[in-house]
Amino acid sequence: MKEAAGEANMTVITIVLIGLVAAAGAILIPQLLGGSAQKGCCSSYGGTWESGQCYQYTASGSKTVVTVDRYYDAANKKCK
Repeated sequence: MKEAAGEANMTVITIVLIGLVAAAGAILIPQLLGGSAQKGCCSSYGGTWESGQCYQYTASGSKTVVTVDRYYDAANKKCK
């Protein structure tokens, strides 16, 4: 009887741990994918991704910030 109770406890612990890992993944993965989508859209637009922002270099070599709404459609989560 003790063996059966021990196995049941281990099953419950395993299910709880799987649920915690799944919840953490459900929170983290969309954030990571959203950031990489913006980086890709910035590159497609012709910009360079640095320090969490999209920059574009002019012919004279100066660096200007490209606003997000110029290269990324946040409502549909895709490149413009």
